[in-house]
Amino acid sequence: MEAASQHRRPYASPGLRLLRQLDLVGPATRIRALEGNHRLHHKWEVFDARKKRSVTANTAIARELAGWCWSLAAPLQQGEHGQGESMNAA
Repeated sequence: MEAASQHRRPYASPGLRLLRQLDLVGPATRIRALEGNHRLHHKWEVFDARKKRSVTANTAIARELAGWCWSLAAPLQQGEHGQGESMNAA
């Protein structure tokens, strides 16, 4: 919930710490992370324009953030299981 509320503020550009962290990941992940931040902030703007209660909007943003995190982690878990299975078969 706290992470979702951070997306309410305008997202101008990543700070130095985030830029260092983004240097550690691949370009596709970097682009996806930045696009996700922009998308979640835009959702906040839409909720504010529709005069939704901030508690309702924050819950919706938190749900989308959780789904987005899952979508990043799921392929990684499948890759780990795939490697383990091939090692057991050998």
